[in-house]
Amino acid sequence: MSVFASLVEHLSDLLQPLFGAFAAAAAIVLFTALVRLLVHPLSRAAARGQKARAALQPRIAELRRKHARDPEKLQRAVLELHTREKVSPLSGCLPSLFQLPAFFLLYHLFSNETIGGRPNELLGHRLFDAPLGGRWADALAGGGVFGGAGLVYLGLFAVVTVVAWFGYRLSRRMTAAAQDLTAGADDGQQVPGLAAVTKVMPFMSFFTLITVAVLPLAAALYMVTSTTWSVVERSVLYR
Repeated sequence: MSVFASLVEHLSDLLQPLFGAFAAAAAIVLFTALVRLLVHPLSRAAARGQKARAALQPRIAELRRKHARDPEKLQRAVLELHTREKVSPLSGCLPSLFQLPAFFLLYHLFSNETIGGRPNELLGHRLFDAPLGGRWADALAGGGVFGGAGLVYLGLFAVVTVVAWFGYRLSRRMTAAAQDLTAGADDGQQVPGLAAVTKVMPFMSFFTLITVAVLPLAAALYMVTSTTWSVVERSVLYR
């Protein structure tokens, strides 16, 4: 934790000439971008995997017709198909999983008053009137919705809403494209769980609104930056 705190402090010092009092917030945004850049190869692999899985849907539908009365044999056949085509059903989860350590480090860093037995100086940094270690509830208690800190959160909510809307439309387009690809290839049956996932996925970007409301501001900045990166990245990789 101390090493990670030093990294954030060094990034903040480097950005001080450009961002002044907002250098720590800028350091968090830069750190998030660096993490997303590191996992970008996994995101590219996930995009290729999703396209490959979509291409396999007609063949999976054929297997469903062939083994309609034997679910166990169907499951084995689907797994064999994925293995033979070198397509992993879990590849889309890897980018998110590899980000979790960085997110939890940042969360704990701005949730603890002491780091390595010393006062956590990072908690003194702010984004305008909102402390990076504070939460939306603190802003509401301190100055209300339209107080200095409250306005910072309103700005973040507005950014997340816009980004989530674009993410929603992108997910709907991707879902429609996948349905067009498999249209007429089956008898209305789907891979187990696919219908539920298809309905939920377009709304996932809006989940960031909840995280902004409950997380420390520093962690909320991470989520806002990461969500924005995801939407832009998906619009490029899945076009």
